[in-house]
This record gives sequence, C-alpha cells and structure tokens, in this order.
Amino acid sequence: MHLVSAAVLEQWQALSDEQIVAQVVNGQTALFEVLMRRHNERVYRAARAIVRDEREAEDVMQQAYVNAYSHLRQFDRRAKFSTWLTRIAINEALARTRRRDRYEPFDEEAAGDTMMTRQQADPERQAFARELGTLLEGAVDALPDGARETFMLREVEGLSTAETAESLGVSEDVVKTRLSRARATLRRALFERAGLAASNAFRFERPRCDRVVEAVMSRIGG
Repeated sequence: MHLVSAAVLEQWQALSDEQIVAQVVNGQTALFEVLMRRHNERVYRAARAIVRDEREAEDVMQQAYVNAYSHLRQFDRRAKFSTWLTRIAINEALARTRRRDRYEPFDEEAAGDTMMTRQQADPERQAFARELGTLLEGAVDALPDGARETFMLREVEGLSTAETAESLGVSEDVVKTRLSRARATLRRALFERAGLAASNAFRFERPRCDRVVEAVMSRIGG
C-alpha cells in the first residue's frame, strides 16, 4: 500500500476538513490520509491522556480512525470535523479503560485532595524524569481521570471551552472547573519550579505519524 505523496498532500492542504470529507465520501479514499496527518497529534494527545500508555494510545488512534472512516457519511457538520473525530477517539479510549476497570470517574468535590495524593504517590517517576518534557508528561499523567483529558484538550491542544465540552460530553462549567483545578495542581507540582511549555509535551513525531497512517490506510483499503 502506497501512501499519498508529499506533493499531493500539499495540494489538498488548502481545503477544509469538510471539503476533504466530501471527497473521501465520494470515493477518493486515499485523501483520508490528509485528515489523519492533519489531526494525528490532537487525536494522540486525547487518547494518551486517558490510557496513559504510548503504544495503547496508537492502538486507540487506529481504531478511532477506522471507526470515523466507517461512519464518515454520518458526519453532519453540526460540530467541526476535528471535534467529531476527537470525540470518537475519546470514546474508544474510555471504552478500553473501563473494560479493564482502570478509569475512576472524576469527583469534583474531592478533586483537590485526590490530585495531590496521586502526584505525591509517585515520587520515583518525578525523580526519574530528567528532561523537562518527560517531567511535564509525568505531572499530567498524575492528574485524575477527567482532569487529564480536560487539560490535554484545552491547554495542550488548544481547544476552546465549548469544543472541549463537546468532545468530552460534559458541560462547559464542568470543563472550567476541572481545568482550573488541574492548572492549580500542575502549577504547584511543576510550573513554578520548571516553567515548562505545555505545547512541547506529548508530541506526535513523523515516524509515529507514518506508522499510524499506513496501518489505518491498509485497514480501510486506501
């Protein structure tokens, strides 16, 4: 299976997600690669925030893309394509963690104590994380379920409050509360000491991007 050439990818970059979706639905399956490469990092970050494992996050991504492709005709444009896709990835990640009883619903009232307890319970990982990017990833991983993906989508990926709420299936007030508490916890645990830039964490580099794209395109027959 041959991936789309760089020249062809560049040619289609000027089109919106919705325009490319229309082309894929009309039979140009290979153009689904453009959508994957455009949104790989966001989808990875959303999945990684929930499963907390790089390899499993890639598995979630592949299945999410296959699910999205299979239901592409159901995309009704009520939300942006990126939001619709992110929601599919989040649902897949949550389904996997819940099947393994690894996901604990976010307790808004007990959030402060829970966040600090989880971070203090893993001092070895903090000590081991010598590089700043790894240290930040460890701090975000220590946030409770619900807070991690909220922080990842809002602060790392840059979604609006409304987009984050729609992606996670919660209200905007819940997003604001979770984000505020996550910020406070991370500031105490990390930011005041290191001044890290969140945008440099959980990067989805080219080799990994190629691997996921090729795997998905093979599965959907592109």
